[in-house]
Amino acid sequence: MSPNPPPATPLVSNVIAVTTPYVPGYRIVKTLGVTWGLIVRSRGLGRNITAGFRALGGGEITEYTQLLDETRHHALERLQQHAASLGANAVIGVSFDSSELGEVMSEILAYGTAVLVEPDPNAGQGVSLR
Repeated sequence: MSPNPPPATPLVSNVIAVTTPYVPGYRIVKTLGVTWGLIVRSRGLGRNITAGFRALGGGEITEYTQLLDETRHHALERLQQHAASLGANAVIGVSFDSSELGEVMSEILAYGTAVLVEPDPNAGQGVSLR
C-alpha cells in the first residue's frame, strides 16, 4: 500500500502561523494571549492490525505516519481558527505536543501566542547565505 499525500487542509489563510517569536517583515501591535488547537484521533482497529504486522518486520509504519501528519494539519487549522476568534491575524512561537490516550488514541496539541501584526515599513532585507 503506497502512502497517499495528506488531504489538503484549508488553513485559515488570513492567520499567519510561524515557529519564530516574530513574523519577518511585520511588527507586533498587540499580544492577545495563548491560542491552541487540539485533536484526539483513534487509530482504528484496521490500522492497528495492519501496523502490528508492519511492526513485526521493522521500519516505518506508514499508517501511523500518515495519521499523525493529517492530525497535525487539523490541529494547526484549529489553532488558526481559535486565534482568529481572539482577533489575531498571526500566531508566533507555534509548537506541537503529542501524547497517547489509552493504547488506541493519539492527542495532538498545536499551541502558540496569538498576536495582531501589521507590515513594518522599516523592516530590513532578509539575510541571504550565498
